[in-house]
This record gives sequence, structure tokens and C-alpha cells, in this order.
Amino acid sequence: MPSKKAPNPIDVHVGSRVRLRRMMLGMSQEKLGESLGITFQQIQKYEKGTNRIGASRLQHIATVLKVPVAFFFEDAPGTPDEATGFGEAKPASYVVDFLSSSEGLSLNKAFVRIEDAKVRRRVVELVRALAGEEADKG
Repeated sequence: MPSKKAPNPIDVHVGSRVRLRRMMLGMSQEKLGESLGITFQQIQKYEKGTNRIGASRLQHIATVLKVPVAFFFEDAPGTPDEATGFGEAKPASYVVDFLSSSEGLSLNKAFVRIEDAKVRRRVVELVRALAGEEADKG
């Protein structure tokens, strides 16, 4: 019988959003921990969802990472469809996973700095070709 309980999906989601925002700012786990007065190991546990983040700590994290608390709950599992607003579809989890990776974040930051729309389209075509996907004509 397993002795460890699986983390709550909301805790995992909130932790992944903390990690995403921290990486977007180029902040280390150690630096975030110092700002909060806790260890980087505790930050790791929060980001994995193995430790739940209390309300006051989440507010402090939001302040340090310069986002509203609601940022950490965007697209959370179990969020009602009407909560997404304006009827837009929720992003697929693979998009969030990709943007949470260091490669995805780096690629996204570089891509949005490309000013020429034609060049951006060519980059997308290149990536699709490298992935073996046919370019759609849309």
C-alpha cells in the first residue's frame, strides 16, 4: 500500500504557474526563496505541488513575482468553462507544459521579438518542417 498521497491537482497547477512566472522573470528558485524567507528546497516542493501554498504565502509570492494571485489559478483543473471568459477555449495542457519548460520559454521570448510577420511565419514553417508536419494553408 503506497504511503504517500498524490498531490492535489490544484496544488500541482498552482506550483507549475509559480515556476512558469519565476522562469519568465529569469529568477532562480534560490532568489525567490530568499525573497520569501524560505529555502529553495521549499520552492521546489511548492512548484511540484508536493507542498500546498497557504493563502498568505501565495499573496507574498504574487507580490514578489509581480502578478495578481488569480494568475496562479488560470486554466486550473476543474475551472468551469464559463470562467474562461468570452467563450474562448482553454489552452491545451501541452501548451502550458511547453511554456513552462526552459526551452519553450526561451523560444517564446525570442519569437515575440521578431517584428517582421513574414519572418515569424517562416520560423513556424521551419519548425513544422523539422517536426515532420505538413504546413497548413491557414
